[in-house]
Amino acid sequence: MAANPYIPHTEADIKAMLGTCGATSVDELYADVPPSLRMKSAYKLPAPMNEPELDRYFAAIARENKPLICFAGNGFYHHYTPAAITAVMSRSEFLTAYTPYQPEISQGTLQYIFEYQSMMCALTGLDVSNASMYDGATATAEAMLMAVSAAKKRRRVLISATVAQAVAEVCSTYASGAGIILEVIPEEDGCTCRTSFEEMLGAGDVAGVIVASPNRFGIIEDYSGFAERCHSAKALFIMNCHASPLGVLRTPAEWGADIACGEAQSLGMPLNYGGPGLGYLCCTKALMRKLPGRVVGATTDSQGRRAFVLTLQAREQHIRRQKATSNICSNQGIMTLHAAMYLGLMGAKGLRRVNELSAEAAHSLAEVLTATGKAKLSYPDKPYLNEFSLDIAEPLSADRWLAALEANGILGGVKIDDSTVLVAATEMCSPQDIDRYVATVKDLQP
Repeated sequence: MAANPYIPHTEADIKAMLGTCGATSVDELYADVPPSLRMKSAYKLPAPMNEPELDRYFAAIARENKPLICFAGNGFYHHYTPAAITAVMSRSEFLTAYTPYQPEISQGTLQYIFEYQSMMCALTGLDVSNASMYDGATATAEAMLMAVSAAKKRRRVLISATVAQAVAEVCSTYASGAGIILEVIPEEDGCTCRTSFEEMLGAGDVAGVIVASPNRFGIIEDYSGFAERCHSAKALFIMNCHASPLGVLRTPAEWGADIACGEAQSLGMPLNYGGPGLGYLCCTKALMRKLPGRVVGATTDSQGRRAFVLTLQAREQHIRRQKATSNICSNQGIMTLHAAMYLGLMGAKGLRRVNELSAEAAHSLAEVLTATGKAKLSYPDKPYLNEFSLDIAEPLSADRWLAALEANGILGGVKIDDSTVLVAATEMCSPQDIDRYVATVKDLQP
């Protein structure tokens, strides 16, 4: 019996595939995957079980999970999920809903997409929102493609070094396959270097510039004049922003951005082993026809009743592939429902309060941690909301810092390098959690 009886590919199929890819073996095909992440043995599958045995088996596995108090961020944040959202999203008509090809029988789905779009336009201040992209990284890559498409002959895009590393890497992957030259604007003291930005933009042939707010270090950068400088060079200004902080920070529209994109997970979506996320993408009306995904509009039917329709469907499922603006063919529909419900329940005041509590927790934690003398803010003069970068004092290291906290039930942040940790706080971090974090750090021995 074959080792993998459910995999239909023959040896000849595999050989032909490798030849097309230019690889000599399957191992060479996966050379970019670090050895530490590869399977080195067969799956350890247990013997067949009956249902009660299977329940006990998985219950035992679940008990091995170790819940941690979350002070980690780096693009994904632990915010509260209102119980009403979980209850409504679990209804079968939402869980099983799919692409609304026939608007006349998909009015409910179209309506909540329309409401989501309206709320994202309100958050960003821009004219149009799509629905939607896989995550914040792919949404940013799609924004890059929009800029190049709008510029026609210009193929250079500038991206700040202060954009999250994962986002920048996805953009780089997209750029390499699309013939786009993606160049990095250096950072200076945790912010986009204005001198380099001016020089690189002045060299010409730039289709767009991508920056972040808050940036990868948690800093809220001042982008005064960036949009005007981009527009004078006939380039688009693109802002990657976490969704929740838009409830208290200047909107991309107020900064003069042409496109706003990013991750909407911070709108109460649970942290669950890396997903699901929700990539939002908003733009000015002038760029609407460059927007990938769907745009749902409101109209009236033949009897004068309010109705919802797919106004734009710039996807390869609906039009000829060569005319599609994107190869992303799945709208994160259930997550747009989640975002719409969260924003509807929280309202402007609720969203502001969430960010105020998050900021209070982060600034309180930063103050007491630096007072221990075992760490200092990497950028003490830069404003931040709910996330900050810490330089760990020698002879301690980032690994020792995080390991000690984990041993005490705390996910203490994200390691940036051997001596730097990125720490985030949200409204879910109580004063007792902060005290526990600080007590653990105080007990750390040099």
